[in-house]
Amino acid sequence: MKAMIMAAGIGTRLRPLTNPLPKPMVPILNTPVMEYSVKLLKKHGVKEIIANTHYNPHFIQDYFEQGERFGVNLQYAYEEKLLGTAGGVKNNMHFLDETFFVLSGDALTDLDLTKMYHFHKEKHSLATIALKSVKDVSNYGVVVIDKKGRIQAFQEKPKKEEALSNVVNTGIYIFEPEIFDYIPQGVYDFGRELFPKLLELGTEFYGYITPDYWCDIGTVNVYKKAQDDALRISSLRKFASEDGLVRLKDSCIAGANSTLDLSTKLGNNVYIGRNCNIGSQVHLNNCIIWDNCTILKNAIIENAVIGNDCIVGMNSVVGGGSLIGNNTLIGKNILMNKKFSIESNSIVITGKTVSA
Repeated sequence: MKAMIMAAGIGTRLRPLTNPLPKPMVPILNTPVMEYSVKLLKKHGVKEIIANTHYNPHFIQDYFEQGERFGVNLQYAYEEKLLGTAGGVKNNMHFLDETFFVLSGDALTDLDLTKMYHFHKEKHSLATIALKSVKDVSNYGVVVIDKKGRIQAFQEKPKKEEALSNVVNTGIYIFEPEIFDYIPQGVYDFGRELFPKLLELGTEFYGYITPDYWCDIGTVNVYKKAQDDALRISSLRKFASEDGLVRLKDSCIAGANSTLDLSTKLGNNVYIGRNCNIGSQVHLNNCIIWDNCTILKNAIIENAVIGNDCIVGMNSVVGGGSLIGNNTLIGKNILMNKKFSIESNSIVITGKTVSA
């Protein structure tokens, strides 16, 4: 078995956190989200993997290299111009020469790939989509299947009131290599183009409904929820890469070499990265702090995400859903109690934000 991980996305909805970090490198429990997909494939015996890249690909390649430390063989296919979901897969047909999986590099899941594979083979399917029931379908491709699992209809991101079902496409697929006969060269999309074509032609096209965990990390609120889920669900937590992860209390963790003053006030859902320094009388609640950050005396971080290599000055408040880009300095006595989005490499002083 082989697999392709879709890792070319820019992650616009997570900016400024994804500047310059590619979305597959966004950390969940201090572990890049793409690492969960690599380890899931390895768990189910899939060791030959290719990942397409586009936006700042060196972050991905420098971290994963050729996959040796994960027990896989990992190759890369750089797309100078994005080819779309199906076009990106077609671009790697030379590698995907047998039954193969396609996984998203920015989704978190513990899906039983082995069960999905057996379903695919039992149905003699050309293409199989992993499906999941959700409450809000508006950001997903909605799928209708019959009692045998054969796909009857497909809607790409319908309005909630127009959706034909509450079952959605997870972006996890199994294909036979014959699928390339249906995908032209160049830019081409699974949801908008390929899947409607497969339906129209009456191909063997099935949906596998999974009871397993799946989360598409498309927005900041979902990203925050994914942190909580990864800590709570053991099948996900064991994929976290860091041996030095310390649980401070039920819903609070800190990474290796991070220090917290004994006077630190911890609320709930606090995720601290590696090599961070949390000063005296700091209050943390419902926040994510990435690696190499310093939070100085009496600062309050609540309902916010702080990127890598940031400093928050004394007596400053960062909250209200704020996102602080990487390598940002927030001065002392700064009040950010509404939703601020601070670009990477910024300096925030009273009344001003300037580029570093």
